[in-house]
Amino acid sequence: MNRDWVEKDFYAVLGVSQDADADEIKKAYRKLAQKYHPDANSGDRAAEEKFKEISEAYATLSDPEQRKEYDQVRRLASTGGFGGFGGGRGGFGGQHVRIEDL
Repeated sequence: MNRDWVEKDFYAVLGVSQDADADEIKKAYRKLAQKYHPDANSGDRAAEEKFKEISEAYATLSDPEQRKEYDQVRRLASTGGFGGFGGGRGGFGGQHVRIEDL
């Protein structure tokens, strides 16, 4: 899982709704990519970073399998589905087992 998937809303980056179809996503990407492309914004670091963010969003949302995984990860994260592992000593009741004892 890509950490960006939890932290970034790729739909918002592209300015589309979560139920946008592939054509809407492509159209939004092309418009934004043209606006923020490094060739059109020579030396503008902010535009370059925005272009990278737009490209990452499009790469994820334009691939049906990645989009499905992205949506699942975002759904789990929003419902706390990644909790439950806790800190500390792991899932064996906190028992300490020495490898030599095995």
